[in-house]
Amino acid sequence: MTKDVTIGLEQALGALERKLGKLPAFKYRLASSSAAGGLRMVTVGLVRELTAEAASKAALGAGAKLVGMFAYRLTAMDLKRIEELAPDIILLAGGTDGGNSEVVLHNASRLAESNVLNAPVVIACNRDVAADVAARLQSRQQAIVSENVMPSFGELNIEPAQAAIRKIFIDRIVHAKGIDRAAAMLDAVLMPTPAAVMEGAKLLARGTSRQKGLGDLVVIDIGGATTDVHSVAKGAPIRPDVVQYGLPEPYVKRTVEGDLGMRHNAEAIIEAVGIADFAERVGMSETQVRSILDEIVADVERLPHSPEEIAFDEALAWSAVRIAMARHAGRVEIVHTASGSVTVQRGKDLSAVTTVIGTGGPLAHGITPASVLRGAPADSADPFSLRPISPSLFIDADYVLYASGLLAEVEPEAAFTLAMRSLHRLE
Repeated sequence: MTKDVTIGLEQALGALERKLGKLPAFKYRLASSSAAGGLRMVTVGLVRELTAEAASKAALGAGAKLVGMFAYRLTAMDLKRIEELAPDIILLAGGTDGGNSEVVLHNASRLAESNVLNAPVVIACNRDVAADVAARLQSRQQAIVSENVMPSFGELNIEPAQAAIRKIFIDRIVHAKGIDRAAAMLDAVLMPTPAAVMEGAKLLARGTSRQKGLGDLVVIDIGGATTDVHSVAKGAPIRPDVVQYGLPEPYVKRTVEGDLGMRHNAEAIIEAVGIADFAERVGMSETQVRSILDEIVADVERLPHSPEEIAFDEALAWSAVRIAMARHAGRVEIVHTASGSVTVQRGKDLSAVTTVIGTGGPLAHGITPASVLRGAPADSADPFSLRPISPSLFIDADYVLYASGLLAEVEPEAAFTLAMRSLHRLE
């Protein structure tokens, strides 16, 4: 099987020409690209709850798949583990500006020791030592200096690092997938496809200078390898008696659930739900469930054909939505302190979000998208979760949200109209 995307691109253009009679004179020829299974990324920070967490937020928002997060001084065992993870890119953070410098310098030296790692390193640390960090890495790895992801305590600055990650992604994937050979057919490959979906979500939430946006929303993107959740909302505590814990959440947040892909991770989804509960939901015996699952594991390209397989896929999708949404949304918990009990919020409060949008093949082409998306709202069985309480559910019926995100950079009005036309409300 070839990885050269020019074949598919030529076939798509040929189909368009047959449908229209001739190809139009394109004003823009823009593209996004996904990496098989997601661009694998490792983050290294100073303190897990601070710079390491800030680095992970930057990684996920840039379209990467986070496979490892390390903090403090890297040990020889840490380095070995990073080598085993074989990341496509490393994000190195640590220290506020003017703060700790020793740990990030140590970690740069440790990474430079590796004879195995050849992933480029984005440096988003204490600016006072960023140049020294880059110098320690340059002999073995490509080093790109960006702005600090946490320039002062509790302050997030993840957009510059995200831009650097996206550039590396495009530079690498353009060659790896043959897109450079399609250069004459395109103006530019602007961003990873997950980042394009995020841009589409931002556009729908905010609107344009002429068209009113939908306000706070959540987009759930179910794929064969991952299930991604994007939220566009402040997510600050709504109740006055709730205290936010940890770093402030980004207004635009993405999480990637690498164990919730509809095909590559079907087995993991059923394991997370429990085969007995899954069988009950789908109306099958456990033996029937295992039989269909074995067929999917043997052929991840397999599409459902029989009514049983369609019902099985619906249950897989619903489970992926339910678990991914629960992981993305924040939670409240009661913490006992010396001065009494305090209600603490971890993550984003999405309870007041009024719009949930489903995109991706299993939703756009599924028979029962409404029942699948009903896995997203709050569940009385999990009262501490801050999922949307009573949102309106929409489907990206034409599967164009990522395309709207691409187009938003050059024609926001047309991009917004395109996205809105594709939204179908589910009853």
